[in-house]
Amino acid sequence: MARRALWLRILGYGAFLAAGTLALQWLDHRLLVQRHAEALYVSLIATGFLALGAWLGARAFRKPAAARPFDGNPQVVAALGISPRELTVLRELAAGRSNKEIARALTVSPNTVKTHIARLYEKLDAKRRTDAVRRARELGLLE
Repeated sequence: MARRALWLRILGYGAFLAAGTLALQWLDHRLLVQRHAEALYVSLIATGFLALGAWLGARAFRKPAAARPFDGNPQVVAALGISPRELTVLRELAAGRSNKEIARALTVSPNTVKTHIARLYEKLDAKRRTDAVRRARELGLLE
């Protein structure tokens, strides 16, 4: 019985000390908030903007979902009889390259490029480069 009374007394003192410590911490916290309220509010707002910026940054710079690769509408390519080399020349035309630049990139002569372009004009029913590129986009040959 004496042991039980001793334990009750220890628990009572412990609870009393814990309540006193809690009261002192609460008072200290109130004093801290009153003295530094402006800094506390600025810190909370800054933390909010930091979280918002991190969220917006993650959304802005995330990688887009893997898009399916562009196939260039193979049915139209087959129907018009456009060769793979002509399709390459058409892509270079759409990129705005000159005949000489296309010839250098494909390691062919400028005359060969002119021949491919002339055949593309016939197949796409175009009179100039811009017409050919516009028509190719309409048909889904270019992105």
